[in-house]
Amino acid sequence: MARDASTSVNRRTDIISAAIEVFAETGYYRATTAQVAQRAHISQPYVFRFFSTKEALLLAALEVSWSRMIESFQQVVKSASPERLEAELITEYEKIMENHRNEILLQMQSQTIQEEAIQEAMRNGFREVRQIVLQAFREAGIPHPEERTMLFLARGMLCNVADAISLPELKER
Repeated sequence: MARDASTSVNRRTDIISAAIEVFAETGYYRATTAQVAQRAHISQPYVFRFFSTKEALLLAALEVSWSRMIESFQQVVKSASPERLEAELITEYEKIMENHRNEILLQMQSQTIQEEAIQEAMRNGFREVRQIVLQAFREAGIPHPEERTMLFLARGMLCNVADAISLPELKER
């Protein structure tokens, strides 16, 4: 029984990983669950065993990507000195962009999807990241923490665009 549960969790993870790749490469509207299934090396009906709709699959993929970013930032906040906080958050985001590029592309595309559940997932993710950064900046005594948080988030968005269109000079400090 435990093996079946473990296999099920692994399959679900494999499907989400495949969906992140497919959605990032082809876009949510053009992507199909058949493409996700093919990428995960399973049958399309097996995708629906875990996710009732393509939207549910996208929401799970967004949850994975936001969770990674939130957990990474929380670790930085716990370990960074006040003097190094902002620089270490920037470095951590750069690592996420490098190692999980498709998750960032997925988030970028999801910003434009009009389905309410997806917009809510995006609002919640941004809201939580903003709150983590703002609270950390306040506790670190960083002057004008609201403005610095906005600039940190804006810089991240600019880095996303620079990466997506292969224009690295936008990321120069």
